[in-house]
Amino acid sequence: MTPSTTAVRQLLADGVTSNAYPGAVWAFGDAGGTSTSGSVGLLDPDRPDEPMREDTVFDVASLTKILAVWSTVGSLWQDGRLPLEQPLRGFWPEVGGHPLGQVTARQLLTHTAGVPLRAQLRNLYGTDPQAIRVGVLHEALHRPPGEAVEYTDRAALILGYLAEYLDGQPLDQLAQARVWEPLAMTSTRFGPIPTDLVPLCAPTELDQDTNTHLQGTAHDFSARLLGGVCGIAGVFSVLDDLATFLCYLLNPETATRQPGFGAAWVQESLSVHTGDLEPVRGLFWHPAPGTDPADQTWVHYGFTGTGMWLSPKQGTWAVLLTNKLRLTRDREPLTTIRNGFRELVFG
Repeated sequence: MTPSTTAVRQLLADGVTSNAYPGAVWAFGDAGGTSTSGSVGLLDPDRPDEPMREDTVFDVASLTKILAVWSTVGSLWQDGRLPLEQPLRGFWPEVGGHPLGQVTARQLLTHTAGVPLRAQLRNLYGTDPQAIRVGVLHEALHRPPGEAVEYTDRAALILGYLAEYLDGQPLDQLAQARVWEPLAMTSTRFGPIPTDLVPLCAPTELDQDTNTHLQGTAHDFSARLLGGVCGIAGVFSVLDDLATFLCYLLNPETATRQPGFGAAWVQESLSVHTGDLEPVRGLFWHPAPGTDPADQTWVHYGFTGTGMWLSPKQGTWAVLLTNKLRLTRDREPLTTIRNGFRELVFG
């Protein structure tokens, strides 16, 4: 099936006119590269002379969990330094003797670890980054590990801390060295981004402290509290870099550029690891809504209005980047648009 570029463009343009988002950029392709890409709408509704562009920089929000955490964890796993099945207390002294010590990395990656459902860092632990780290790693579990699939930001935060412990580098440096630099993802970085690039950023929600829309600074309060760098959110990227990343995932064995993880990690991650539990999960990836896991169309979303899809079975990927958070925190109508976009690209 060849996706209709006209239909995709119309769907996303309708999202602009219905105030789902100020603007959007999109692309789809295969292991060989981008087949089609485009942009619609405005960077900011308050600036009608600035269209959304394909090189717009986006706060990708929870795509950080894939670009920085999943990928670096995969590189450590591939190096034999991160066992997925062993309880964390066996190789991470910082959690030994605490409830988190009984949890495995695989359970964190599948959201079955039983850790608390929301980060709520400032309310629980204050504003000191070290106090936050200690609080998160020593917190009681919400339920026994392996009992249920419950999405929580804490899983990525904890895995980011674990990756830093195992490698001895901060997460931003680790992701840069092991993933982004090898793949030549030159516009991907944790924020706050350099001042000269801020005008290229899609603005997100209103900052109550300054009464201005955040632009170049992470929307996620936990990320801002931790200096912009954490496993939950904080990464900024562009369409071309995400296309490069997804192209690699479809063709890791023969790709010219090789990051720290390869085909074994991709294959391990893009399969069901939750047994009879619902909702179905791979390792941080999950089946696209409305699809059968057997169809192998996997997705990850970001709260700002971003999304990446990957279908190894079809050999196809897609990216949709919006700054819907500039207008609303509501899930709709973006959820319907995302599903329509997926149907047009993957069938």
